[in-house]
Amino acid sequence: MGIPVIVDTDIGHDVDDVWALAFLLRCPELDVKLITTTTGDTLYRARLTAKLLENLGATHIPIGVGIPLDDNPHTHQEWLGEYDLDQYPGQVLHDGVGALCETIMASAQTVSLICIGPLPNIAAALSREPAISRKAKFVGMHGSIRRGYAGAPKPMREFNVKLHTLSCRAVFEAEWEKVITPLDTCGDIILDGDRFALIKEVAEREGPNSPAGICIANHEAWFRAISNGGAIKKMDPQKQSSILYDLVAIYLGFAEHWLEMEELKIEVTPDGKTLEGDQGNTIRCAMNWKDRPAFLDLVTSRLTESSASISE
Repeated sequence: MGIPVIVDTDIGHDVDDVWALAFLLRCPELDVKLITTTTGDTLYRARLTAKLLENLGATHIPIGVGIPLDDNPHTHQEWLGEYDLDQYPGQVLHDGVGALCETIMASAQTVSLICIGPLPNIAAALSREPAISRKAKFVGMHGSIRRGYAGAPKPMREFNVKLHTLSCRAVFEAEWEKVITPLDTCGDIILDGDRFALIKEVAEREGPNSPAGICIANHEAWFRAISNGGAIKKMDPQKQSSILYDLVAIYLGFAEHWLEMEELKIEVTPDGKTLEGDQGNTIRCAMNWKDRPAFLDLVTSRLTESSASISE
């Protein structure tokens, strides 16, 4: 069996969560015990998760509905359609925070808690059951330490931290092993060229319910939903993906050998910055790539190869 994993996702706004979950389900190194939805309309996010899991034959995975905070655009509504959460053949747990606590506490092994969204669910879980910090490892896509979005040469306030800064501070201060990919290593992850062309080709050949098909269908529908915005106008959705931040956190759930890791003391400021400093909390941070092309090749192969090939 693989590493026991819980994933906490804000799927349904940026499309990188869809790619991340599709990649997750193609990683035999990971044994997914629960997926929880965080912030915004968490029922909408749960519906998206349920449809994705059902289409990929993974309805053995329970879905936990997280805390509904903030407003968020439903940028994946075109792909979601009229899918109803009640039609999900698997288990839907409407107290997602409770489900997260119970799953961790019931596990005989340390659970890797992979978080690819803001952290109110995790902060609430720590408050409800502090002992989860002794039975789980936190793996997150959070922060910006030396570089910013799209490889910018200075750090920026990263979305998953700044949206709920106090929650992030509580999670970073908890006494558990902490590993993150800040924007330094995930802020410019794009599939393009031959890799993207292969994913498109496999999507067309294997159909809309394949991992590649789900990623491409959501990618194209998401682009239509948001294409009136800013820099995204420069992107050609027929030739490349958007920035796929969350893929790196999934990879960190089972491996690190293509990344340069540094143990740093990271402080979360009240305005959502993640700064190195003596007063910070010790976190292992993926700061640079040793072999970024190998990682991109892995993602591409996992999304395009047959299940039999991956499990061999």
